[in-house]
Amino acid sequence: MDLIIPQWPAPARVRACSTRRHGGVSHSPWDALNLGGHVGDNPDAVARNRQLLVDEAGLPAMPQWLDQVHGTDVVRLAEGGETPLRADACITSEPGVVCAIMTADCLPVLFCSQDGAEVAAAHAGWRGLCAGVLENTLAQFRSPPDQIHAWLGPAIGPDAFEVGTEVRDAFVAQDPYAGQAFHPSGERFYANIWLLARRRLQAAGVRSISADSRCTFTQRDDFFSFRRDGITGRMATLIWLL
Repeated sequence: MDLIIPQWPAPARVRACSTRRHGGVSHSPWDALNLGGHVGDNPDAVARNRQLLVDEAGLPAMPQWLDQVHGTDVVRLAEGGETPLRADACITSEPGVVCAIMTADCLPVLFCSQDGAEVAAAHAGWRGLCAGVLENTLAQFRSPPDQIHAWLGPAIGPDAFEVGTEVRDAFVAQDPYAGQAFHPSGERFYANIWLLARRRLQAAGVRSISADSRCTFTQRDDFFSFRRDGITGRMATLIWLL
C-alpha cells in the first residue's frame, strides 16, 4: 500500500495520510484499494480493504466514515461514535479518533492546529467549496485561522476539470479575483480547484497552506477518478492525533 504522506509543518502528534488505488482486493472497475461502500463494489471486499488500511497505515482505530453529500456540515468526532455520519467534514480533539473523507476527483483538505490540539478533514467538491465547507470547518476549531495549518491533497487537475459558466460565476460572485482560477475552453472553462481552495483559506485567515498537486484524472494507475471512469472506487484521506 503506497500511501501519500502530507509534507506540511504539522506538530509531532499529528498523523495523516492519503491512499492511492493500489494495495487492496477489489476487482475491476474498483481495483484495487476501493474504500467506498456506496459505489457498487462487493461489501466484503470494501470491508477487507478498510481493514488493510487500518493495518498497513498503523491507524489507531477504524476511521469514522462519513456519508458525504457535497454539503457544508461539519461533525465533531468522539471515541466510539456511530457511522456513517451525514456530513462533508469532521473534526476531533481526541487522540486515537481517525477523521476520514473519501474522494475520486474532489479535493481532500486536512487541517491541524499549531498546538496539536485538534485535527480535521474536509471534502471539497466545487459545490461544497463554493458554499463554504472549508470556512465551516475552520469555525469549529478553538484556535483562530492564523494558527491553523492546511494541506490540499490530490484532486482533478486544472487541465482536466472542465466546468460550465455557472460554476465560474458562482465563485466570482463571492470573490472577483476567483476568475484567475478559470481558463476558457470554448464556451466552458477549466478550473484550478487547488487555487480556488487556497484563495478561500487565505481569505478566511489561514497563512500556512501546503499542497500535493497530483491529478487524479490523468494519473490513471494511481488514482480513482469519477470524471474519467464513472463507475470507480474511492480513495481516503485521513488524519488523527497520537
